[in-house]
Amino acid sequence: MTLKSLKTLALVAAMGAALVAPAHAGKTLDGIKARGQVVCGVNTGLAGFAAADSAGKWSGLDVDVCRALAAATLSDPEKVKYVPLNAQQRFTALQSGEVDILARNTTFTLTRDASLGMHDTVTNYYDGQGFMVTVKSKIKSAKQLKGQTVCVQSGTTTEKNLTDYSKANGLGIKPVVFEKLEAAENAYFTGRCVAYTTDASGLASTRGKVAKDPKEHVILADLISKEPLGPMVRRGDDEWFAVVKWVMYGLLEAEEYGVTQANVEQMKASTDPVIQRLLGGGNEDTGKLLGLDKAWLARAIKATGNYGESFERNVGPKSALGLPRGLNNLWNKGGLMYAYPVR
Repeated sequence: MTLKSLKTLALVAAMGAALVAPAHAGKTLDGIKARGQVVCGVNTGLAGFAAADSAGKWSGLDVDVCRALAAATLSDPEKVKYVPLNAQQRFTALQSGEVDILARNTTFTLTRDASLGMHDTVTNYYDGQGFMVTVKSKIKSAKQLKGQTVCVQSGTTTEKNLTDYSKANGLGIKPVVFEKLEAAENAYFTGRCVAYTTDASGLASTRGKVAKDPKEHVILADLISKEPLGPMVRRGDDEWFAVVKWVMYGLLEAEEYGVTQANVEQMKASTDPVIQRLLGGGNEDTGKLLGLDKAWLARAIKATGNYGESFERNVGPKSALGLPRGLNNLWNKGGLMYAYPVR
C-alpha cells in the first residue's frame, strides 16, 4: 500500500470517528452548567406564554421551553432564571449575553435572522396579527377601520404590519404607538383607540387578563400577517443552537409517538426503536451527540409533557385563553408542527 493510500485511510478513519464522537458542549452550555441555571429572556407578562403569578411562579408555553431546557441540561426544570424583557430590550439582552435564550413570543423574520446576530430555532406557535374592538363599535372587519385609531406597541413586527396593511388597502389608519405593552393595552381599554392590534394569541391573552368584561370585546376574524413565533439564540455557538432545537423537536416527536409526562418512565421499556432513541432506552444514546447525557430528553418530557400537553395546558381550548390547536397541530393531524427525526 502506498503512503498516499495510507494517508487517505487515516483521514477516512478520523472522519468516521468524528461522526460518532461525543459533541463538545459549547461555551453557552458550559456557562449554564457552571452557574447551575438557564437564563431565559421572557415576556414581561403575557398569559399563556410567559407570566408570573402572585407568588412569582412563571408559567406558559414559552416558559415550558425554558423548563425543558433546564431539565435536559441541568436535570432540574426549576433551575431557570427568568428575565422579563419588553419588545425594545429583548434583542439587546440576547446579543449582549444577558440571557442564554430569548423565549418571548418573537416572530421569525429575514431581518431578525440575518442582521441581528441571532439564530431562529424552532417555531413553537404559528400565529397571525389581528385586531380587537369593542362589541358596541359594531365593527365586523378590519377594512372598517378606515381612518380609525389603532393602539400598537413599538419595536414589533406588529407596528410595521399595521402600516403596510393600511397603505396596501388605502385605509389611512392612525397608529397610536406605545413602548410598553401595558400602556398600549390600557389606552385601548380606556377608549383612546378604536382598536388594538397584536398577534391573535396576544389579543386573546389581553382580553382574558385585562378586560373588565371579556364579552364586551371581540377579536376580528381578519388576520393580516404570518407570525411564526419561537425562541432565538445567539449566533456563534452551534452546540447550544443544536441543544435548543433538538429539545423542542423531541417534545414534538414525543407527542407523535404517544410519550407523555405521565407515561415517560413506563415507555422507557418500549421496544419501538423511535421511542428508545427519544428516551435513551437500550443502547440508544443521542445525548452524547449534543454534549448531554443519555436521559436528556426523557427529563424534558417529564418536566413539561410533550408539545401537545404544553399547548393544551397553557393556551388550548380548555385553558383560560381557549385557543384552538389549528395550525399548531401535528403535521399528521392537519397542522404545521413537523419535528425533524430524533435519530
